Amino acid sequence: MTVCCSRRTVLAAGLAGLAAPAVGAQLAYAADPDYAGDVFVLLSLRGGFDGLSAVVPAGDPAYYAARPTIAVPKTQLIGGDGFFGLHPALAPLLPEWTAGRLAAVQAVGQPAPNRSHFSAMEELERAAPGTSIRTGWLNRMLGSLGSTDPFHAVSMGTARPARVLDGTAPYLGIGSIDGLTLTGDEAAKPIAATMAALYDGAPELMARTAGQLTGALSRAKELRTAGYTPANGAVYPDTDLGAALRDVARLITSDTGLISATVDSGDWDMHENLGPAQPGRRMHDQLNRLALALAAFARDLGPDRMRRVTLITISEFGRRVAQNGSGGLDHGYGNAMFVLGGGVRGGRVYGSWPGLTSGQLRDGDLAVTTDYRAVIGEILRARCGVGDLASVFPGVTASALGLVAAR
Repeated sequence: MTVCCSRRTVLAAGLAGLAAPAVGAQLAYAADPDYAGDVFVLLSLRGGFDGLSAVVPAGDPAYYAARPTIAVPKTQLIGGDGFFGLHPALAPLLPEWTAGRLAAVQAVGQPAPNRSHFSAMEELERAAPGTSIRTGWLNRMLGSLGSTDPFHAVSMGTARPARVLDGTAPYLGIGSIDGLTLTGDEAAKPIAATMAALYDGAPELMARTAGQLTGALSRAKELRTAGYTPANGAVYPDTDLGAALRDVARLITSDTGLISATVDSGDWDMHENLGPAQPGRRMHDQLNRLALALAAFARDLGPDRMRRVTLITISEFGRRVAQNGSGGLDHGYGNAMFVLGGGVRGGRVYGSWPGLTSGQLRDGDLAVTTDYRAVIGEILRARCGVGDLASVFPGVTASALGLVAAR
């Protein structure tokens, strides 16, 4: 089966338990009338994103001293604000930057350094250091909003959702919308209908869980039947990220009631041959693929729909300030985040810059001056209507960067 739900519903999915066919019609997709916030899209740049290559501190001479062969020359930078500039491979996103819908935050990260991919990502997605909490912060956010429908939260591009969605609120983990089917179900073998009959008249708890699964399959079928053509001449790149963001846009434009979506983008672990800022070099081409996918997503939705969407990027850690002997960068600490959306006060870089001289570094890494949870907290409060931030990020106060306008 290609459907994945929360830990609460995984037993029913494993047993292929479905409720009566009527449940599918009862749960026919429509925008959630009780949610008036933004669709929150979390894009995880897995492997350790180098924020210093993407959002370049050109005004800090120590940056160029630390990266003699891979630093981005000032003459090649785009956008920016005088001190910072963007990598030229991000040019597809320049219209969003210029229009004020794209911003960056520098020197952002976790409360303490952690250079282990697995451990750092675990902590990033749990987001409750020093506590016994084991759920994911995005699931806690959904719970605070009273989410009850699996289509409120979708992990797109994988049937194995990230830890950030672990918890009691239901969600879907799917490789693609068109692939959201019950394996083996067909006219000659109506597996879904047969299994649905097993739960006809079942106790409420079992029927509800099975109904969530049935509803998801029913809505996916309707979406497949309707098809999808990106709007406004948007052309997504032929990449996994492009396909995933296309499907997220498809859910948004189809008014499925989506509250949040997560998408992964890998291959950022560049210990060697990161390369100068030229086409054909590793970092350049990876950044360009990222920019093309995000630009297509924004173009597809258009300014009107983007007014109700906020997308952020996060990564488990940044990279070392100084390049290594292989022309790459080892695991570091401080990093950069991008924020894209209609409510973003964009066209600038936010955060407090700590500097890159030896006395300003944290064990050779960019220091963190802004907790990533505080940045997300500001967005959740201002754009998504999360009032009880402590239930999402215990002990964290939302930042006052002014990064986004309140709805």
